[in-house]
Amino acid sequence: MSQPVQPPNQPQQPYGGQPADGNPYAGQPGQPTPAAPTGNPYGQQPPAPTGNPYGQQPPAPTGNPFAGQQPGQSAPFGGGAPFAPAPPARNNILLGVLVALGAALVAGILYGVIAGSIEREVGYAAVGVGFLVGFAASKVGGANPAVIAASALFSVGAVYLGQIIGISMVLSDLAQIPFSEVIGDHLDSVTKAWSEDSNFMTYLFFLFAAVAAVGGAKKAG
Repeated sequence: MSQPVQPPNQPQQPYGGQPADGNPYAGQPGQPTPAAPTGNPYGQQPPAPTGNPYGQQPPAPTGNPFAGQQPGQSAPFGGGAPFAPAPPARNNILLGVLVALGAALVAGILYGVIAGSIEREVGYAAVGVGFLVGFAASKVGGANPAVIAASALFSVGAVYLGQIIGISMVLSDLAQIPFSEVIGDHLDSVTKAWSEDSNFMTYLFFLFAAVAAVGGAKKAG
């Protein structure tokens, strides 16, 4: 009689289905063996924040807080731009002419006192008068042709005023009368004496003063 063929012995799982050979990760028959975890057992974590945890912040303001403001934009708190510098007083023709007149009066008086004290005129003094007038006028009014022309004209007048004052001082000493009386009551005699004593050098001093005034104006401008 034939006996039924016994099926081959099936592999037995040791210890009732526990992993063989001590490998706790060995799979069951017919199932893929899971890969053993490697690296970080908790999975990939986002990188730890470095630097500023709140993101890039704008740099702290340095210097002028309004330096980045474009022209035409209003100030941060409304209104115009704060601390706006006052416009310079240059290129003011009228003010420059007035300064030239004032400087000519002062320089002419000083010139006359010097000429009356030494009883002669000095060419360098006439040059100094013109330079002072032109420099002061152009420093305020700018290198405007009107200011320069006024400076040259007033410089000639300053030299003439100085010559009149110098002659009056000399006549005051000769006549033994006060200087104020000579100027106030005998001005016609003073001008007559000036016209009689004037010569080429007298008018040359006028030219010196005018040229020096132009040079002083260009120096200041």
